[in-house]
Amino acid sequence: MQYQVSNNAAADVQASCIVVTLDQSGKLSDAAQAINSASNGFLQARVEAGDISGKLAETLLLPGVAGISAARVLLVGVGDKELNTTSAIKVLDAIASATSKQSGSVAVSLAHLADNTLNEAWWAEQTAMAFGRAQYRFTATKPVTETEAEEQPKQADTLIWLGDDVSSSLEKGEAVAQGVNYARDLGNLPGNICTPSYLAEEAEKLAADNANVETIVIDEDQMEAMGAGAFVSVAKGSIEPGKLIIMKYQGADNADEAPHMILGKGITFDTGGISLKPGAKMDEMKYDMCGAASVLGAMQAMVALQPKQNIIGMITSAENMPAGHASKPGDVVTSLSGKTIEILNTDAEGRLVLCDALTYGINHFKPASIVDIATLTGACMAALGGVNSGLFTQDESLADELQNAARYSNDKVWRLPLEDDYQELLDTNFADMANIGGPLAGATTAACFLARFTEGTPWAHLDIAGTAWGGAGKSKGASGRPVPLLVNYLLAK
Repeated sequence: MQYQVSNNAAADVQASCIVVTLDQSGKLSDAAQAINSASNGFLQARVEAGDISGKLAETLLLPGVAGISAARVLLVGVGDKELNTTSAIKVLDAIASATSKQSGSVAVSLAHLADNTLNEAWWAEQTAMAFGRAQYRFTATKPVTETEAEEQPKQADTLIWLGDDVSSSLEKGEAVAQGVNYARDLGNLPGNICTPSYLAEEAEKLAADNANVETIVIDEDQMEAMGAGAFVSVAKGSIEPGKLIIMKYQGADNADEAPHMILGKGITFDTGGISLKPGAKMDEMKYDMCGAASVLGAMQAMVALQPKQNIIGMITSAENMPAGHASKPGDVVTSLSGKTIEILNTDAEGRLVLCDALTYGINHFKPASIVDIATLTGACMAALGGVNSGLFTQDESLADELQNAARYSNDKVWRLPLEDDYQELLDTNFADMANIGGPLAGATTAACFLARFTEGTPWAHLDIAGTAWGGAGKSKGASGRPVPLLVNYLLAK
């Protein structure tokens, strides 16, 4: 999508559609009032006729309004309360949805909604993101035929912002939206296409297209040779070779500046291994690589934005399959750190591939901080549903940074406990630790497990099991979360 900034009067804006607002009392915004005056009271007549009340996110599309230059007017309600991030984004999503089937340009008059909390730059950024969400289509495995393409309505190609010059915010929103949609595409791909090798190829494309990105791929045999027994215990059950994928973005003036690392779990299909999952909804286990998808999406956005910092995006990827040589409950393996792990449940595999990646990342890159992202536990999904991702950390500064980014982006997180008291639930007679901690506090004990491999490094864990995908039937799909959170977190470093 292209972006323009204009200071033209609302009635004079040349566009396929112009968006103006009213509140729940029926009061038209200044731009809406200007159009109303130019059209001899047409908008006010629609309000008085009850065609629109102004309640939050209500829309009314009016074609052929006399006296103005735009071909259509979209009236959108902003409710009767002060807007917060959640309600404001509902308004923006309603606008994007109502105009998503129109070709040409869409002009939006929303600057008057800005305040000290949600400033004009925020509104512009989130508007670009809303249009990106609305225009997303997954066609990789269900391509559109020529006939279908002709029948489908065209999409808007230009967004005109009426107000101050917020071009950089529009461009940021576009970059984040593209990163989100890239992550959605990766998540929605089936496991027979999106394999660990496929993710490695995608990371290599990022490096091929950008001079300040280097991609390193370490294969399963190399991981085994270096002693990454936890990773190999998961990967060895599949004919698809596991991969540790590293994307190094060098943007800081000082090449030796410590990088900030994001690490994504990339289990491209999770059967549970020998601890086999129930068959119902097992198809959704293609989404067990959405942590990896969010890292690729965030890295794509950061490369587009070119910040002056060093970033490492790491993906630890494998398939978790049952086989004659797969790990068994009760097996004991030695991790890259040298710590031994009793595998009590092969379906708790994400933490096994992550722990060796954490050790490798810390040892080789000495990062200033690490955030790992994983569809790790059903327990987190049960606790938080599909609204909040689970946030675990004992680093208060890191917690504040991630929560601030979550509030700004409306990519919500909820902090869950990570006290040392929970660590004893991982104790076992047969190794340094077990890979599960029993039936209680499952999301926390999973985070406790990972914490044992991060000592001395600021670290946080995001459990996105409930937020990475959702819906059913035709509405099922990856969300692209937490790409907005990750981008805003990194940009604030």
